[in-house]
Amino acid sequence: MLPIGLQLYSVRNEMEKDFEGTLKKVAEMGYEGVEFAGLFDKKPCEIKELLAKYSLEAVSAHVPLADMLEDLDKVIADYKEIGCKFIAIPYVDEKYRPGTPDYPETLKKIEEIGRKAAAEGLTLLYHNHDFEFVKIDGEYGLDVMYNTVPADCLQTELDTCWVNVGGEEPAPYILKYKGRTPVIHLKDFVMKGKDKPKKLYELIGIEDNEETASEEDFSFKPVGSGVQDIPAIIKAGEESGAKWFIVEQDSPDKGNTEISCVEKSIQYLRSL
Repeated sequence: MLPIGLQLYSVRNEMEKDFEGTLKKVAEMGYEGVEFAGLFDKKPCEIKELLAKYSLEAVSAHVPLADMLEDLDKVIADYKEIGCKFIAIPYVDEKYRPGTPDYPETLKKIEEIGRKAAAEGLTLLYHNHDFEFVKIDGEYGLDVMYNTVPADCLQTELDTCWVNVGGEEPAPYILKYKGRTPVIHLKDFVMKGKDKPKKLYELIGIEDNEETASEEDFSFKPVGSGVQDIPAIIKAGEESGAKWFIVEQDSPDKGNTEISCVEKSIQYLRSL
């Protein structure tokens, strides 16, 4: 199997309480790398030393689009120092999304960021949710993005949970971007019925004005304990030329903690 990393957003509260101790636990579980979602007020040089101490590879980092637009030079310098090979746009606010008047301009900005990152030895990724699966002239907004921004400026970071919620089977969708899928998010979930509940993003700490989803409607699960066909996703990832699988669980499910969730995920993946 390809190397498996952990998106540290999955254990963000543990990282806040004990940064080094949490990295140590992650390494002891068997994760080979990590993907950042913030640096918890640590200096890049400190983080680089800790990763070396626990033999963890700095795979990637989720960096808000606003931060990249504000000071891309600093973003690139910080994550290059840590040792990341990828930086990823993790989420975009409504005004930047497919179907809005600003979307064409958003794609131009993404291309500019990706071109500059590439010149500095980093690869820009885009991490999708489900809102990119809105249709624009019969084509998904996410596909419009990848058909508009050149591959040398932008690669995919397909989040398999949100691909599924968006209405597509993850494995075939991964293969659609064969050769452009260096990092793939393994994420599992359960959902009541076939209709997507409203206000899903409240579950990951993002406010909206819809009716709130409950755990009975939708719940993130450790990898292998939800509805996803993980073996098919892994096979597709390997066939697509992926370099890393990244485990992410946006919030613990009932009866689990952040740590127990990510431990169950890596145990399941190692059992395959």
